[in-house]
Amino acid sequence: MKKTLTALTLSLGLILPFSTFAKNNVVVVATGGTIAGAGASSTNSATYTAAKVPVDDLLNAVPQIQNLANVTGVQALQVASESITDKELLAIARKVNELVKKPEVNGVVITHGTDTLEETAYFLSLTVHTDKPIVVVGSMRPPSALSADGPLNLYSAVALAAADDAKGKGVFVLMNDDIFAARDVTKTINIHTNAFSSQWGSLVEGKPYLFRNVAKRFNNASEFNIENIKGDTLPLVQIVYGSGNMLPDAYTAYTAYAKAGAKAIIHAGTGNGSVAKNIVPTLTELQKQGVQIIRSSRVPQGFVLRNAEQPDDKYNWVVAHDLNPQKAKLLAALALTKTKDAKDAKEMQRIFWEY
Repeated sequence: MKKTLTALTLSLGLILPFSTFAKNNVVVVATGGTIAGAGASSTNSATYTAAKVPVDDLLNAVPQIQNLANVTGVQALQVASESITDKELLAIARKVNELVKKPEVNGVVITHGTDTLEETAYFLSLTVHTDKPIVVVGSMRPPSALSADGPLNLYSAVALAAADDAKGKGVFVLMNDDIFAARDVTKTINIHTNAFSSQWGSLVEGKPYLFRNVAKRFNNASEFNIENIKGDTLPLVQIVYGSGNMLPDAYTAYTAYAKAGAKAIIHAGTGNGSVAKNIVPTLTELQKQGVQIIRSSRVPQGFVLRNAEQPDDKYNWVVAHDLNPQKAKLLAALALTKTKDAKDAKEMQRIFWEY
């Protein structure tokens, strides 16, 4: 029996010790970030050094989490998340995959810097095949700050990872007592604790409340699998940010990179992924050379509509639909591990529709 039956048991007049109720086993995989940071003083929450506090200290600072589950920790990395490369991203996914394969592990929490937290969460949802809860958590203030948000975020993340109701629903982000789906969440502000948006559920007094399911493919339903990805790099995909008075140089520089030219370009366009008329010839020529051109948008809400603003069918371009540029970059890189013919825009578009 699970401890969630405690209230029902007591209401029936049965008196059982708390230890009678089995607790799930949750592993916390620490990677660094602000949640493991340290500042010069308790009143300084903006200037600090990330990735200083080891996982054991993080867990010991919140002893209450042992009431939620049998919690153990693994120090996978100790890095500020803006410095995460393909090598670290793949290492995190492989460590999580290794843990969820163990029958005794019921859920996994990843502590992570918030700068690229959404990318790691989405990557895990695409590449780790499991129905066990995976929760990515961070903080906006270091542990040394007054009113640090990390301890409560970690407590709530463990509560979510230990909850049977969270099974089979994909990868979560847990921040500020809000539960987010990895595909939809994004960081929208850089100085407040309510930094992430796209409400999907809430965590109240240690209990998760989930309001909707993910409509796209994830985890067990994904055609991508971390076990099939070899090496420490992914196909090179780069983002070019749209603005007024653009020059084509950024696109051509990325694709002409001496060691390994970009195999795809994410155009983070204005509005509906718009492309300036003087940029169109460059992008059409790059596509003919085998570089995938994927139209995303710098606008945080809405989605890029195919054949609107630009004749995508004519140019053989791809639209990212509602994925933001940074998540589109990850999906394109994974797609290129499967799509050997980089000119196969139809196959790339199929992947963007489904994920």
